[in-house]
Amino acid sequence: MNQLNNAIAEQYRGVRALVLGASGFIGRWVARMLDQVGAQTFLAVRDQLTSNGLFSRYDIHGEIIEIDLVESESLRQAINDVRPSIVFNLAGYGVDRTERDEETAYLINGRLSETICESISLYTQPGWRGRRLVHVGSALEYGLATGNLDETTEPIPTTLYGRSKLAGTRAVTVLSEREGIQAVTARLFTVYGPGEHAGRLLPALIETASTRRPLALTDGLQLRDFTYVEDVAEGLLRLGLTSGLPGQVVNLATGQLTPVSQFIDSAAQILGIPPGSLLIGALPKRAEEMNHDPVIIERLKKMTNWMPETSIQDGIRNTMAFLTLQNSCSQQENA
Repeated sequence: MNQLNNAIAEQYRGVRALVLGASGFIGRWVARMLDQVGAQTFLAVRDQLTSNGLFSRYDIHGEIIEIDLVESESLRQAINDVRPSIVFNLAGYGVDRTERDEETAYLINGRLSETICESISLYTQPGWRGRRLVHVGSALEYGLATGNLDETTEPIPTTLYGRSKLAGTRAVTVLSEREGIQAVTARLFTVYGPGEHAGRLLPALIETASTRRPLALTDGLQLRDFTYVEDVAEGLLRLGLTSGLPGQVVNLATGQLTPVSQFIDSAAQILGIPPGSLLIGALPKRAEEMNHDPVIIERLKKMTNWMPETSIQDGIRNTMAFLTLQNSCSQQENA
């Protein structure tokens, strides 16, 4: 488990932090880290009953708030009740390939950001010197953009997810500048680790290692900036302690591109997958897949004096260690 250094962790102690999408893949790691540094954490979820078990497995403590994020008034009321010093917005619609409703995508990925900014602009937190909002964007906002990707690159999104996430990012920028809100948008790239959606690359490889069933894959020539999820959570907390222009966009990535095939080779070696189980080239590349040059992270390094450092090999090992521990605890509980 990555640990924030003591000086940074101390700044979050006792701070009222609201995590939207707290039961999601990245949201649970942000919530877990906030809990570990002693923040007063409020966990906004769609279904409290199913989230209870998840938070228990991830050793996350906090006050659970059930919110239907499609209903703006529900979120406004929650923010008014909690009065958080900082909001981490990790809610999103469209990562799961079954989520394709355009109206819902723009409500959750776009309009939600406006509601957060409008709500937190109504009150102040004099004792808090960090950001009021850390909003999570997506690499898919860049879309067809070419060349090295820095924050001045003009986005050309091609997918519903990318377009709706860009709408949210732009809403944060416009409203932050207008209202003087200390907000920041972190654009994430290829995040992996414990808690990923089933069907994504690493979970599929882990399943193949267990079942030995053949796994159809693309040729793996795509280049990706793979970032371990605990590094992402740490980066978001670090960005929450920065100050700067309202509504700034920051790339949160490693700055290193790796062929997907190299990630697969590393996982296969660590997981002990027989070569014959991986059907390389059996699948075509998805039409919406991005092709881009390196991700520039100079702004991240300058603002936080930090960058993600977990190697792909260590990230995969960390994932397996965490999943093994969870399985062991689950077996003990059922014994």
